[in-house]
Amino acid sequence: MFDLSFLQIEQMVGDFFLPFFRIAAFMMSMPLISTQYVPKTIRLILAIGFSVAIVPVLPAVPLLDGLSLSTYLLVAEQMLIGVAIGFSLHVMFQIFAIGGQMIANQMGLGFASVNDPANGVSIVVVGQYYMMMSMMLFITMNGHLIMFQTLAESFTILPVGVSALDKIQFWQIVNSATWMFQAAVVMALPAVTALLIVNVSFGVMSKAAPQLNIIAVGFPFTMTLGIFITWMTFSGFLGQFEKISSHALEFAGQILTAQ
Repeated sequence: MFDLSFLQIEQMVGDFFLPFFRIAAFMMSMPLISTQYVPKTIRLILAIGFSVAIVPVLPAVPLLDGLSLSTYLLVAEQMLIGVAIGFSLHVMFQIFAIGGQMIANQMGLGFASVNDPANGVSIVVVGQYYMMMSMMLFITMNGHLIMFQTLAESFTILPVGVSALDKIQFWQIVNSATWMFQAAVVMALPAVTALLIVNVSFGVMSKAAPQLNIIAVGFPFTMTLGIFITWMTFSGFLGQFEKISSHALEFAGQILTAQ
């Protein structure tokens, strides 16, 4: 029979569940895994399995004081760290959704939106196609393994018990929205520029030949040319994805600091 006191049992529970809250929050906010395609039960099993694998090698967890206010604050901090790491990747995937939205609006497909079952929102077809390609490339390049490595390293940078409120770079998280829109514009700029020239050309034609029905001629031509231009820009998609993903993964590791 094991002779364990209540405090020892309480400490053993804390050693497992405090890191578990950070890991579970990461699983619930990380792209790909946090989508509706993955049931919550599977996410919970992944969080438990990851916790069982990593808890034995983590630094010692401070002594807990039962169900006191400090314990609840410590749990909230672990969840905040997990959400911050997982949210950093959402910014990367939204770049492709916004870039696809810009291209679709320019080529006249802004109305062609479909329901995204993964996130439960409506998104244009072009943006959905870009997001699907980015997710497949992310998995192919083992980006999800790098995110798990970042989560494991967070326990070394910010061990359980260290206050996270002054360690998480909240301003960098907010400022990532600026980078998101900038990267989306850069990604969509070649296609948008080419389609803008086409629209300007139709505007000149409407002035030169007012009897020509530009709407009847220009709309299908712009849509067809937009699909062709989008297909042509796919040759540089891999290079853009590598730059964006490397920056996003680096950003995920920089939002936590040990200073």
